[in-house]
Amino acid sequence: RVQLVESGGGSVQPGGSLRLSCAASGYTTSGACMAWFRQVPGKEREGVAAIYTSGISTFYGDSVKGRFTISRDSAKNTMYLQMNSLKLEDTAMYYCAARRAGTCTTWDIRTTYSYWGQGTQVTVSS
Repeated sequence: RVQLVESGGGSVQPGGSLRLSCAASGYTTSGACMAWFRQVPGKEREGVAAIYTSGISTFYGDSVKGRFTISRDSAKNTMYLQMNSLKLEDTAMYYCAARRAGTCTTWDIRTTYSYWGQGTQVTVSS
């Protein structure tokens, strides 16, 4: 059974940093596309970043480029999202997602992911 468990969320002031983790079990993080999405109440779930683990290719949404970095540790079967220069508008529930297999084509389309974590809350406030 595949499980994705996020951690690392919390409250931070604007300009601060957080690192989210997504620990995978029953799933091998190599050779497939994994991603971070975020959602605020009343809005669609938004693609934040993705990583294609075989080629170590990364993809980012326009709103986080240059501030967020996605990475993975194959030995720990864990994916990360380093978030720097956080803004008020980054406040959301952040979800880890994984595809059964394949590249990160159309990485920001949430319906292309088969597995989801339970989410971790990130709140940016002054």
